[in-house]
Amino acid sequence: MALPTPHIEVKELGIIAETVLMPGDPLRAKFIADTFLTDVVQFNNVRNMFGYTGNYKGKKVSVMGSGMGMASIGIYSYELYAFYGVNDIIRIGSAGSYDKDVKVYDVILAKDAWSESSYAKAQNGFEGDVIEPSAELNAEIMATAARIGTTVKETRIHSSDVFYRAKFDIYKEIHAEHGCACVEMESFALFANAKVLNKRAACVLTISDSLVTHEATSSEERQNAFTKMMELVLENIK
Repeated sequence: MALPTPHIEVKELGIIAETVLMPGDPLRAKFIADTFLTDVVQFNNVRNMFGYTGNYKGKKVSVMGSGMGMASIGIYSYELYAFYGVNDIIRIGSAGSYDKDVKVYDVILAKDAWSESSYAKAQNGFEGDVIEPSAELNAEIMATAARIGTTVKETRIHSSDVFYRAKFDIYKEIHAEHGCACVEMESFALFANAKVLNKRAACVLTISDSLVTHEATSSEERQNAFTKMMELVLENIK
């Protein structure tokens, strides 16, 4: 496929860094670029899915929104990996807790993602319901967390295609039967693309609400206040 791709307007290689941080919300991508990066260049505005490249402590990094759901992150992550020379994508997002011991503002690193989604089957014929991230990248993130003193829980997550379920309490069954500590909506597809394209992927989440205790954060807090997670992945940039 010639550049630009249908969803990213960059016309040449090298503008996007080899490592991309990928929040769901494009405004969170803008917040990260404005708050943490220097010498920032905006490289994407298609569909308002903002993408930026800048420097963090002298290291080149890009940050771009993925949108919500498997289909959306599936498109953007595939184009970044396959056509723009990206090697690592770290999803940074919010999640809802399924476990009373996983609390609001806890930082989670996905050990693997369980899902009912048909994304991987449709994309490449994969029949399983669990996909792992890059073990190497996860180990690097955990080492960085130890170095900077950030507490991280590495655990299985649920990647769901559905936000509004008719049977709300099904989360209890998913937690009990599959060991999922929390739920989000993108990582299964990201991990599937990374496997197919022989790239690296990871997912770092901040708990934004609890299905168990019903605690919740506001949309503004989710956009601006998850700085511990943001600093962790930025400090991990090589």
